[in-house]
Amino acid sequence: MNSKERYYLTEVDKTPESIYCHHGTFDESFVPAHRHKKGQFLYTEGGIVYVRTSTKTFFLPSRHFIWIAPSELHSIHPSTEKAVMRNLYFPVDTLTEFTGTTRIYPVNDLLFNLLEYTASVKGDILPEDENYTIAKAFFILLQKFSSFSLPLALPFPQDEKLRDIVRHLNEHLGSKITLPDIARHFEISLRSLTRLFSRDLNMTFIEYLTILRLLKALELLLETNKSVSEICFSVGYNSVPTFSNVFYKMIGVRPAEYRKVKSLPQ
Repeated sequence: MNSKERYYLTEVDKTPESIYCHHGTFDESFVPAHRHKKGQFLYTEGGIVYVRTSTKTFFLPSRHFIWIAPSELHSIHPSTEKAVMRNLYFPVDTLTEFTGTTRIYPVNDLLFNLLEYTASVKGDILPEDENYTIAKAFFILLQKFSSFSLPLALPFPQDEKLRDIVRHLNEHLGSKITLPDIARHFEISLRSLTRLFSRDLNMTFIEYLTILRLLKALELLLETNKSVSEICFSVGYNSVPTFSNVFYKMIGVRPAEYRKVKSLPQ
């Protein structure tokens, strides 16, 4: 498909008052950086999906959606071109805490059922169309039920040394990692390393490492048949109860329950 023909570049904003709907497989290795005036609801199935903005990389797991704020420059990177995406693009008149911020949220059963209803709809939904009321209600309910967002994003390091450190963390998640060990390995003082994380990423070393481990654990839960205990140890925890408690605190369910996700029909 020619880039000029891609619906997200040519069709989404063509009719400003419409709610634009698109369901289907990605059919491309990644969706290149672009933006649109409408806010985007994106739900995916069948693989790991990352959404990159200018400052963060968001991880989109099953039974969750990402709201992409209007005019946010973003690219989308699925683990497989066969992954299914469910897109609804909404005109946004007023930016609120929900509509104006790109975040990950869980999908409850009501939203899931309404989303299933839209699976057969394609293209512009205009105010006079019979499906418009359902789509509009979906948008209203999104804002009502999305009071809890998940911290499933990490900022991009700007400092070159910190990029090397983050790369090292990714490559050694299964090992015991401490701040002093990292400081010694990269020949930087403990105080300077602490300040670097705070200044460049606006988070502590432990906060960054915890989210990084959680993202990897989610990927392994969805993409492999490894047991919870195997995943626990492979992302650097030495206690399954501790791993389970951290997972529950951040995701809202235990790791074993997280695997029991539903899927919309093709």
